[in-house]
Amino acid sequence: MTDKQTEQPKIAPPTGKLGVLIPGLGAVATTFVAGVEAVRRGLAQPIGSLTQMATIRLGKRTEARTPLIKDFVPLASPADLEFGAWDPIPDDGLRSAQVAGVLGDRHLREVGDFLAGIKPMPAVFSQDYVKKLKGDNVKQGKNKRELAEALRADIRRFREERGCDRLVMVWCASTEVFLSPGPVHQSIEAFEEGLEKDDPGISPSMIYAYASIQERVPFANGAPNLTVDTPALRELAIERRVPVAGKDFKTGQTLMKTILAPGLKARMLGLQGWFSTNILGNRDGEVLDDPESFKTKEESKLGVLHHILQPDLYPVLYDNFYHKVRINYYPPRGDNKEGWDNIDIVGWLGYPMQIKIDFLCRDSILAAPIVLDLALFLDLAQRANMSGIQEWLSFYFKSPMTAPELYPEHDLFIQLTKLKNTLRWLMGEVPITHLGVEYYDEYLREA
Repeated sequence: MTDKQTEQPKIAPPTGKLGVLIPGLGAVATTFVAGVEAVRRGLAQPIGSLTQMATIRLGKRTEARTPLIKDFVPLASPADLEFGAWDPIPDDGLRSAQVAGVLGDRHLREVGDFLAGIKPMPAVFSQDYVKKLKGDNVKQGKNKRELAEALRADIRRFREERGCDRLVMVWCASTEVFLSPGPVHQSIEAFEEGLEKDDPGISPSMIYAYASIQERVPFANGAPNLTVDTPALRELAIERRVPVAGKDFKTGQTLMKTILAPGLKARMLGLQGWFSTNILGNRDGEVLDDPESFKTKEESKLGVLHHILQPDLYPVLYDNFYHKVRINYYPPRGDNKEGWDNIDIVGWLGYPMQIKIDFLCRDSILAAPIVLDLALFLDLAQRANMSGIQEWLSFYFKSPMTAPELYPEHDLFIQLTKLKNTLRWLMGEVPITHLGVEYYDEYLREA
């Protein structure tokens, strides 16, 4: 980093309303919006949200300074949030939540009036990229450039009609088919030419990201799609001074992997194989039943263990371990996904052992607080003039974005340290290393 990059930034105050724009008004989005409204009405606690419930230690342990994060950094309040969404299915927020089946009748009764007031704008959508979904609430345009301009008009109109001072956008829509970076993604000029020419390498999520960045709206990608993780859109984010983050919300099975794998490595226990299978029946499960969409998700899930375990540094322990991930669409399960893992590990003298996990989780319940935190932290980053990739938000993603020359950090605990040290730096506090020798200086001097 240059000296200018490491200088403590000045942070503009979070005055006025913060608009949260959401491509995809499905299970995750409606669970997030309903949860925020329930919290605002005093009906629930924001469990799972670092911005609302976590503390941060400042200084030495003996100083006993552990404020809540929301009291330490100048974050927008959930009370100041306004919500807007796009979706190819025209259902309002209440109907969408009923179809998703995540929230029970009690919560839908308590905040159903609020959800019903959220009606999705026509979406940029094509079945070429999400083959299992259909919808007629879709924008029309002569090319992708025209669709991008239509999204930009939506953003400006929402800002004005809702009286928002600032906006963020968080992709909560489905996983698109797998795309590799190509010539159209290598520069802004090539990308904009591709918009004009309807290049198939430009997916709907990329059009949303482009429109968001052009309107200087921070963007987070909650799916494993390529989306904003290309040279063209990374360059545009720097040029427009917009923070971006992604990709793929870290929930369920991958969350467990980023908790367990660091523990195995810390104790130098070997790994022979890790078999993972999932069954889920929500819209995401239906989308992932398409092999091309599954490949996008598979790429996101498979890289985690290799980056954490570093087999090139520890070949005796981790060379050639077998890693298999399966996702099975099973409609009766709904949003209540089951993630089953069998882990074959190796201990002292080569003796084999096993770990088995059956995680009966709720994907959207785990994802909703992530959406809230990303919205608030990206808004903070924007007010602090932090543009481009926000690697300090890797904590929230299965496949974190990094500078091109860096490998991603997947260890959940290292990610959390990075996040909290970034907050300390933003506020002029000393980053914490956990070295701790200062507590024993007196004893060392006496010795």
